[in-house]
Amino acid sequence: MEDNSRKSETNLVAMYQIKVHGRIDESLADWFEGLEITVERGNEGQPVSTLTGMISDQAALQGILSTIGTLNLKLISVTQIESNSDQ
Repeated sequence: MEDNSRKSETNLVAMYQIKVHGRIDESLADWFEGLEITVERGNEGQPVSTLTGMISDQAALQGILSTIGTLNLKLISVTQIESNSDQ
């Protein structure tokens, strides 16, 4: 028997905000599946990039986090802002 609660978690579309130390250039936007990129100065004057947008599922989120690792950026936070069931 299939666990429907687990299935619904994997089909969740959600708005996320992901923050990393460093500057992510707008030219890399395609690498981040259309997420909006903003850059601000952090507490110590260093750049902090924020990626904001809808992410289709956990696999897509993992792909974005993998790209962050590939670019050797230090992850600050991943926050789910809101979600909508894909049912």
